[in-house]
Amino acid sequence: MMESLCDISTTEGRMKTFITHPGQGGPFPVVLFYMDSLGIREELRDMARRVAAAGYLVVLPDLHYTPHLSIQRVMQDTAAMLAYVDAEPKANANLIGAVGYCMSGAFVLAAAGTFPDRIKCAASVYGVNLLTERADSPHLLAGRTRGELYFACAETDEYAPALVLQQLDEYLARSGANYRLEWYPGAQHGFAFVERQDAYDRASAERHWERLLELFERNLRDDRAG
Repeated sequence: MMESLCDISTTEGRMKTFITHPGQGGPFPVVLFYMDSLGIREELRDMARRVAAAGYLVVLPDLHYTPHLSIQRVMQDTAAMLAYVDAEPKANANLIGAVGYCMSGAFVLAAAGTFPDRIKCAASVYGVNLLTERADSPHLLAGRTRGELYFACAETDEYAPALVLQQLDEYLARSGANYRLEWYPGAQHGFAFVERQDAYDRASAERHWERLLELFERNLRDDRAG
């Protein structure tokens, strides 16, 4: 495995980014890994390594490099990440997926709709603010997506209530998006994070890993991706 840190130039400054990939061979399909609200830590780097070990180049940026977070700003950051992988010899920039946890569920849904020709698939894991009343709510971009979308939803989640997720499900169905929204019975918000001892659930976490890697396998392999 190869790892490096780089500064990706964005409209707001320089974004510290963790890059990992298998090392030998390539170029590798790309996975953009969007952090949760707690920020970059070794736990997230370990998760990025697990994705990379399956044959991907993973881009894990520190979105907190500026104090201001918004859909618009993160889409600018996403454009910068896409420019980075376009210039990276180890990256197959024609095959790009994304995954986001917690606050970044909204960002990956927005990215799939903002860059429909680039994002082949995207996964939101206990994502929050997926459907809001704001003008920039990411669900409004669902009809523009072309890639496959996956939503892993905890049964108990005060940050993403079941009623809101049901409304999202109904909206996605009407939008014509290619998606799957799956409930994780007995799971709480944060169930995939090993260090969240109050919420971590091994069975649910491993199930999410299985779904995530299957999503990438279907959509980010030359012999399968459209």
